[in-house]
Amino acid sequence: MDDKHFLAITASGEDTVGLVEKLTERITQSGGNIEQSRMGVLGGQFSLIMLLSGEEFSLRVLESQLGALGEELGLTIVHKWTQAREHSQPIIPYRVEVVAMDHPGIVHGLASFFARQHINIEELETDVYAAPHTGTHMFSVNMTVGVPSGVMISPLREAFLAYCDDLNLDASLEPARA
Repeated sequence: MDDKHFLAITASGEDTVGLVEKLTERITQSGGNIEQSRMGVLGGQFSLIMLLSGEEFSLRVLESQLGALGEELGLTIVHKWTQAREHSQPIIPYRVEVVAMDHPGIVHGLASFFARQHINIEELETDVYAAPHTGTHMFSVNMTVGVPSGVMISPLREAFLAYCDDLNLDASLEPARA
């Protein structure tokens, strides 16, 4: 087998039943393998990001079919060739969970905090929901950050929790569990 090649695709469009089945069928038929993916429905829009691997020829065949597949499925599909991710130093994944009354700027503030610490956000998911009994609009953030192995966790956790306390954010920073 040739060296493993990688193709990242993003797709979005009106949500309909069977989109994932039809898209993954074409990927499987082409000989592509789904390495990583995130999919969801936001409002009425389906959205996905996916990392595919396989032999270069197989992925090039799939690449040539993406335009027609997008039209067939009603999706806007964008793709880019990429490579396996390598870190300059080992990272330790940590889960960050934050809950607060909803207001603008929470995600930006958290992103700024971690950027100042030179810590990359690897995954991010947010949601707004009504609090039980009161109906207050609540905001939740769940993310995974890649903490470089040389970072001392205790001072990082203290600084993060102090930051969150100042903004009245209920938060935790714990090692990610596999």
